[in-house]
Amino acid sequence: MGRKLLTENINVPGIQSLSVYRHQGGYETLKKAVGMTSEAIVEEVKKSGLRGRGGAGFPTGLKWSFLAKPEGVPRHLVCNADESEPGTFKDRYMMERIPHLLIEGMIIGSFALGANSSYIYIRGEMMYVLHILQRAIDEAYEAGFLGKNILGSGFDFDLYVHCGAGAYICGEETALIESLEGKRGNPRIKPPFPAIKGLWERPTVVNNVESIMAVVPIIKMGGDEYAKIGIGKSTGTKLISACGHINKPGVYEIEMGIPVEEFIYSDEYCGGIRNGKELKAVVAGGSSVPVLPKSLILNLANGEPRLMSYESLSEGGFATGTMLGSGGFILMDEDTSIVKNLWTFTRFYHHESCGQCSPCREGTGWMEKLLHKILDGHGTLSDVDLLWEIQSKIEGKTICPLGDAAAWPVASAIRHFRHEFEEYVTNPQNIKKDHHYYRVNNISPEFA
Repeated sequence: MGRKLLTENINVPGIQSLSVYRHQGGYETLKKAVGMTSEAIVEEVKKSGLRGRGGAGFPTGLKWSFLAKPEGVPRHLVCNADESEPGTFKDRYMMERIPHLLIEGMIIGSFALGANSSYIYIRGEMMYVLHILQRAIDEAYEAGFLGKNILGSGFDFDLYVHCGAGAYICGEETALIESLEGKRGNPRIKPPFPAIKGLWERPTVVNNVESIMAVVPIIKMGGDEYAKIGIGKSTGTKLISACGHINKPGVYEIEMGIPVEEFIYSDEYCGGIRNGKELKAVVAGGSSVPVLPKSLILNLANGEPRLMSYESLSEGGFATGTMLGSGGFILMDEDTSIVKNLWTFTRFYHHESCGQCSPCREGTGWMEKLLHKILDGHGTLSDVDLLWEIQSKIEGKTICPLGDAAAWPVASAIRHFRHEFEEYVTNPQNIKKDHHYYRVNNISPEFA
């Protein structure tokens, strides 16, 4: 049984409330933090090796140290709770179950950054979670953990929750900032980076929900102790959203470095593939990362077991590896059509593109059309080649990573499962279309 730093008290009855949270030791770490200097807190986060849990995996302490501190200019910490990545639902789960852990992390982080007002930007579809957070924030104000002179430290701090409108693009930090300012959520060209000019052109740090929650156990136990958990540069624990064709879907907290095979097949975690089927493929970090077939997700190219860590999953680059990303583990059994799954992903990215960059705006649409053509039985082998060419024209050529997120699944699906695309082209009469395909296309199966 691995260590649980974030979910240890997740099932304690009433843990949403301040009284129960405090009874379990809540806000004791805040008392420790306000007795430290801001520099000391940042240093502990650096020592911990904590990497951003929203997908990019950038060292959190290093990101904090980049924050500009011009005289007389306010600074802000913004929590990215716009969890929009298909296959990822860990942040919603944590905010719903133990909201005060996020609030405590926000206070400690803001104290370390010298931010007197900070924001939680939450996805619009999660309105019920917003109400849970707001109740917890109100409790924290009443108890003196928010507001003026927190715990007699002289630190004044206000925390606000802002509701987005359900745009995937607002998960990108500069688009989130634009939306928070009341504008259309288009990504900004960088530089300047948010650490220099962010919210209202003030120095700003944007961190994911899990990253901010992880600050609490780091300060509680110390950065060096936290760094002893995990493996290599993948320290600490990680929340994984596991879904798809498994016996036990859910949110799991793992110690970084356990074997992928153990995570998939052990009863402690996913419990194996449902209905006794064989595993076919895995999307390891949410829909935006490359899909890997069973052989490559369980083992490295050299035959060594692949581990649940940033380094191990990316071993071999995109030729044979993938990314841990946001930890959205989507598992597919032997009956899954990779082409249909890819079409679903591509429809999503076409719909969610903000349209600011022409490679993404036009390319995602073309990829969706080509996949639809192939699925409909009218594709050609040259269409598969064209799909490959289009994705290569998108990757690395847009302001934000949404273009990459749309291109990588296409590239990996063709790289590892080209034979399935060719089967749709050469033997369309043998391909069984399911009702989901007809429903989303408003086609009657009788006339297909």
